[in-house]
Amino acid sequence: MSTLLISDLHLSPQHPAVSEAFFNFLKNEAINSQSLFILGDLFEAWIGDDDQGLLSRQVVSALKEVTDKGTSVYLMHGNRDFLISRKFSYETGCKLLPDYYIHEAGNKKILLLHGDTLCTQDKQYQLFRRVVRSRFFCRSLMQLPLKTRQNIAEKWRLKSKKFNANKPENIMDVSLPEVERVMSKYSVDVMIHGHTHRPGRHKNLRGERLVLGDWGENGWFIRIKDKGTLNLVSFKI
Repeated sequence: MSTLLISDLHLSPQHPAVSEAFFNFLKNEAINSQSLFILGDLFEAWIGDDDQGLLSRQVVSALKEVTDKGTSVYLMHGNRDFLISRKFSYETGCKLLPDYYIHEAGNKKILLLHGDTLCTQDKQYQLFRRVVRSRFFCRSLMQLPLKTRQNIAEKWRLKSKKFNANKPENIMDVSLPEVERVMSKYSVDVMIHGHTHRPGRHKNLRGERLVLGDWGENGWFIRIKDKGTLNLVSFKI
């Protein structure tokens, strides 16, 4: 059986076609696979496990169905859904992963990550990330009412869109020296990430880097077969 990887679906009520494509992917692909890795930004915004919105409940139910059928589902935080916590994990049967995780397939050691930590040239974002991902900040944020957190998430989203529109493209992409450094640190020959919304396969001195695309007009996933063969797949939404 194969292993599947996805990232950057940015599920939201405003994009029902993407949500429907995700549910179909779970029913037709994930449920027939050994494992599924979600490498961050499953949601456009996740403001806490106490979110009882319709889409949130549909996603929880759909993931639970997959894990109940025997597929192992692993979830990594992205920059949009880092508040996913233990309750979501318990309700869905998903296992939460750290920011860096090594998956072995065949004779390959594959480093999985969301990808935002590789964008080291974006100093402004890296500072913001350190602040909002701190334990103190997350705990303080979760003390606020749900509606307040929803308003904060919307303001962050709008600010991010505004700031990113004025940043040079190279600033928002990964730093290649950082890619080499991280692959060397973890002694891997393959790296897989999302975040940049620039799907592709890239050779480097350490081996190969695969980038998952975001879901919009197309959906993207990587299939890893038992012997370590990797395929980057795109389909129309």
